[in-house]
Amino acid sequence: MPLSEYEQRMLQQMEQQLRSDDPRLANTLADKPRPDVRRLSLGVLLFLLGLGGLVGGVATGYVWLGVLGFLAMLAGVMLAIGGPRGTAKARGRGKRTGGPATSSSSSGGFMQRQEDRWDRRNEERGR
Repeated sequence: MPLSEYEQRMLQQMEQQLRSDDPRLANTLADKPRPDVRRLSLGVLLFLLGLGGLVGGVATGYVWLGVLGFLAMLAGVMLAIGGPRGTAKARGRGKRTGGPATSSSSSGGFMQRQEDRWDRRNEERGR
């Protein structure tokens, strides 16, 4: 059963209140992107092929086959754990509805959070 307009407005107000009161909790509770099953399965398959090549290279004494197998394993792991391509804004993570007041350090990756922390420290020292 769909929500009435009043209930939708109340829900939006509650979400905005949560974002302004505790942005870290709001970010934790936000919808997370689903893993790409195709990339994961291709990565696992490439890893297993690389493992076979590595074992085959060790068993037969062909060093080049072992190195090639290891590189295939590494590529498989990188493919499997790598996130979707594109920027955070292209994936929908960069959206903020509250304006500049809610653009906190939780809106980016690790490096963005570190840059935000650095900027805040410099602002505090300048006061």
